[in-house]
This record gives sequence, C-alpha cells and structure tokens, in this order.
Amino acid sequence: MANTRRAKPASGPGAVPATAVHTIKVTLDGSRPPIWRRLQVPSTTTLQQLHHLIQVAFGWEDYHMWAFEAGRERYGVADRDLGIRSAASKRVGDVAPLVGSRLGYTYDFGDNWEHDVLVEAVDAAEPGIAYPRCLTGRRACPPEDCGGVWGYDYLIEILADPSHDEHEERLEWLGMNTADQFDPAEFDLAEVNKALSDYQSVLVPS
Repeated sequence: MANTRRAKPASGPGAVPATAVHTIKVTLDGSRPPIWRRLQVPSTTTLQQLHHLIQVAFGWEDYHMWAFEAGRERYGVADRDLGIRSAASKRVGDVAPLVGSRLGYTYDFGDNWEHDVLVEAVDAAEPGIAYPRCLTGRRACPPEDCGGVWGYDYLIEILADPSHDEHEERLEWLGMNTADQFDPAEFDLAEVNKALSDYQSVLVPS
C-alpha cells in the first residue's frame, strides 16, 4: 500500500506540494460485485487529467460527456448552461485535500455511470517511482452503452444463458462469437499500468 511518509507542506495559500501523491479508490457505484481501481496520482493532477486516468484504468472509451462533483461544484468540459466549470482549473489536492475526502465522477449522462472517488492516503512520492500507477483493482469494465448498472447486470444474465432470446443478438452487438470472450471477473493489473505509462513521470529521482 502507500508509504507512510507524509508530504511536506507547500508554501503559500492553497499550494499543493509538487511531490505529494494521492492514493484514491475509485468504485463504480451500484456494481455488485464491486468494480473498482486503486490508483496513486500526483496531488497536482488536474481533474481533467484525472478523468483521463480513470478512463484508462477502468477501460472506458472516453466518447461521452463526464463531470466531477466536488461539494456543490461540478467540473468537466466547461458548460455554463449545465453549470459545469472547467476541470482543468482544479487539482486533486485542491478539491480533495484530506484522507477521507470524496469526489463524485459521472461518465455518460445517458447510461449515468457514477463513480465514488475516495482519498485513502496523501503521502510523499517514493524516490524513483513513476506516477500515476494502479496498485490493484477488481473486475472488468462494463461495455459502453449497455444501459448503466442495471443494463450491465441484465447483459451478464443474457450472456450466461445461451437459451435466452437475446443471447445471439447481444453477442453480435458486442462483436463476439461466444460469451466466454467476455469475462466480467477479469482484471489485468499489468495491462492497466501499461496503458497508464503514457501519463507517467518520476516526481522524486532515486
């Protein structure tokens, strides 16, 4: 798990330490069994960047609208009509500075995939370690456009029953020949970290 060294305070009001790291657990609300990822991200990560990291860590395809909820504020692609401020304007350390802080993250305003983002630790970066990184997680990401948590549960039920009226139709929709090509219990930590490598940097040289 995260190291126990605390991040050094930054100077100046509202400053976020450049070498601080947030350990966060991101859980897909309503998923049973739970679908989640534990990530370590620099505390200076903007919410816009965090959006991309969650997309990569879960396996979403990033072609729907999204927003973070922090208190009464919403952050995403700025939209005055929807009351959404720019996610590039806030960092994780600004809106969730303490252990126990929580953010909401909604992806796809149609299927309404809601995620709970819980801050589990705020530590000093380890020398020589590249961030962000995924520490662990559970279960596969649902397919896009399957109807939210309820629709995903129904999809799993259909795939598990070859005699179901919609079985072949759903296989075709997923682009699969057989149901065993999709394993809802699958989680590949190495693949997630490989995908995150494009975003990584070492905060403290070894």
